[in-house]
Amino acid sequence: MLNYRSKNYLLFLLFILFSLQLHAQKARKVLPEKKSAESMKAGAFIDVNVASYTPSGYNIDQLVRNVLISGGSSCAPPNVSNVTVSPNQPHTDTERAWGYFHKGTTNFPFQDGIVLVTGKARRAGNVLEGSLGDPVPGTTGSDPDLVAAINPAAGLQDAVFIEFDFVPNNSQINFNYLFASEEYTSTYPCGVFSDGFALLLKPNTPGSTYTNMAILPGGNGPVSVTNIVPGGVGFACGPINAAYFGGLNTLNIETNFNGRTIPLTATATVTPGQSYHFKMVLADASDPGFDSAVFIQGGSFDLGMTIVDPSGNPVPDSINVCDNTPTILKAQITALPGTTYQWFKDGVAIPGATSMTYTAITPGVYKVQVTVPGATCPVEAQVTIVGGTSPVVQNATLKLCSTPSNFTFNLDTAKPLISTTTGAVFKFYLVQADAVAGNASNITATTAFNGTDGQIIYVNVSNGAFCSKVATLTLRKEETPVATVTAPKIKICNGESVVLTAAGGVTYQWGDTSVSGAIRTVSPTATTTYTVYAIGAQGCKSLTPASITIEVVPAITSKLTGGWICNGDNITLDAVAGPNYTYQWSNGATTQTITVGVGGIYGVTISNGVCSKLYTTEVKIAVPPTITNIDYNNDNITISVNNPSNGALEYSLDNGLTWQNSNTFTNVPKNTLVFIKVRVKTTSCVGSLEYYTFNMQNVITPNGDNVNDMIDFRGVAGNKNFTAQVSDRYGKVVYKYENIRPYWDGYFQGKKLSTASYWYQITFEDPASKQTTVKTGWILLKNFE
Repeated sequence: MLNYRSKNYLLFLLFILFSLQLHAQKARKVLPEKKSAESMKAGAFIDVNVASYTPSGYNIDQLVRNVLISGGSSCAPPNVSNVTVSPNQPHTDTERAWGYFHKGTTNFPFQDGIVLVTGKARRAGNVLEGSLGDPVPGTTGSDPDLVAAINPAAGLQDAVFIEFDFVPNNSQINFNYLFASEEYTSTYPCGVFSDGFALLLKPNTPGSTYTNMAILPGGNGPVSVTNIVPGGVGFACGPINAAYFGGLNTLNIETNFNGRTIPLTATATVTPGQSYHFKMVLADASDPGFDSAVFIQGGSFDLGMTIVDPSGNPVPDSINVCDNTPTILKAQITALPGTTYQWFKDGVAIPGATSMTYTAITPGVYKVQVTVPGATCPVEAQVTIVGGTSPVVQNATLKLCSTPSNFTFNLDTAKPLISTTTGAVFKFYLVQADAVAGNASNITATTAFNGTDGQIIYVNVSNGAFCSKVATLTLRKEETPVATVTAPKIKICNGESVVLTAAGGVTYQWGDTSVSGAIRTVSPTATTTYTVYAIGAQGCKSLTPASITIEVVPAITSKLTGGWICNGDNITLDAVAGPNYTYQWSNGATTQTITVGVGGIYGVTISNGVCSKLYTTEVKIAVPPTITNIDYNNDNITISVNNPSNGALEYSLDNGLTWQNSNTFTNVPKNTLVFIKVRVKTTSCVGSLEYYTFNMQNVITPNGDNVNDMIDFRGVAGNKNFTAQVSDRYGKVVYKYENIRPYWDGYFQGKKLSTASYWYQITFEDPASKQTTVKTGWILLKNFE
């Protein structure tokens, strides 16, 4: 009992919800369509039941046979009968729900065909309509076959249908169609308001039932507004099978429906020779406020054999082919065992062309004959290929460097860039579809077109007939730049550099270098004028260059040097004279020279009115050097010095009369008193020492001739702690230095010593090193008897 009540309650709630939605739908108000610039153009809509097309005057039987069905011939006539339409409106009724459509100049995917509308067929296209929500007079409201096929969520009304019997020649029938509806608005695709639509097929045998051919591939359900919903456009329940949605009609062009599916193909397997019944039925959901329509491509309902392209689309009786483009022709017919094919060109059988497909290379009339086993004669179909030659084209770019007096494009100047084919005809378009169609929506003011940067113009280049190619012309536009150039200063000293900065462009063309940057550093050695053009992002060049002159003045130079001084000394620092030089010393002086007596770093900034430069030097306080050693050997004196200042030294042996840089003196006389001085250059810091160039004679001959008569110690005896003695070879001292006898003359105790070699030893404190010095050696004494 509980389950029974629950089910009843659920049914009751569903009934209430359905009633509320049904009431809401009955109250739906159809809003007028919004105009757009595109929808107001001539040729923006498909043509429906327009008198200029012969099929627009066909009755329903003629429309089915002569427009919908293709592939018939005298040998295999299409077996079509019992063609009816409901409501049975005559073909003269301009308000009828069915009729003939033609794409006209639009991009509608089908060239022509049959249209069935839950309203007035003429309002499906032709011009912009305020709304589509017409009741269909004479209908029975719903349709039981449609209800059985789709089981709608809401009641149906305004049911319309076309039906007929046929006998197929092939084992498969197929045709192309698309579904369009005004229901693609508001929240209706996400509710129950789905207008009913079905393409029904059944064999004409007792007990047979309909099969709905309007089913999405892969068993994805029926073709309906609620089962094909795009995503991202305001429908909260989307996407649902969005791959089959063709687009919202936001511009209100081509048809007056809000949205449509992509072209779909209905396919069914049939038995050749078996009679079938076909019914195309359409109805509104609940109210007539939002109409729907189905468009079936003309010639796509094939009961016999026709010539199709590789995609399976029937080719027209005559097709234009340019540049001998290979055209694949296919005989569309079920290949039963034993089926044969023969292709003809201009009435002559083509050797070897005996397959279902043939690739035509050159223009001509192509016919195929297909012989099916059991047929009384071949099935034929033919197509005429009209040939032509397309111009050679390429995409191009047209650049405009605009100025206040020149800001529009002359599109005609781009023609040689696009094609050089003799006799080529050019038409410029804003819309690619118009260029492909080559229609009359082309740009007429080609010599003064006010285009924008980056805009793409589509160019139809034709041979004056039907062969054409479409190229793109990209417009590049920028204002002609104005160049400027600046520098932080325009006067520099020789040897200095200055940074030049150009502006106004993206890159730059300098007059004296290939450098293209805005900033460069120059170091002219003479006054120089620099010029630069500004180049824009798209290559536009300034009409005139900017220029700047850099004046070079002589560089500031100085030989400022410092030096060493002793305490109490002064030194003069000279910054050197120059043109327009002014001076600012670190001690505040502004003269060319200053005299200082204090050590330290001294700086002077020299200016010439344009440049300034800082020079620095150091004045160092020197300490008197100390002589640490005197080496006298082989008539050469080498002086060793302790130099705390580490300044450059100079040396003298003549008590400072003459000076030299070397500490070694040559050719110094023996046994001579020299007055050694060492000083730090340019200072009065002096170290001094007296030194006797004592040299012990190797031989004495005391014979009274005053030549080597004695060894005289008086020159060296003044040194501190001086001692001297002479011994014979046995160690006997034969002479010892005394103040009263400061020499040795070869006598000992008043007597001449014998000729022999004697040993001497001298000791004294070295006046430089303060160390005890010992000198020893042999002396040859020659006494003559």
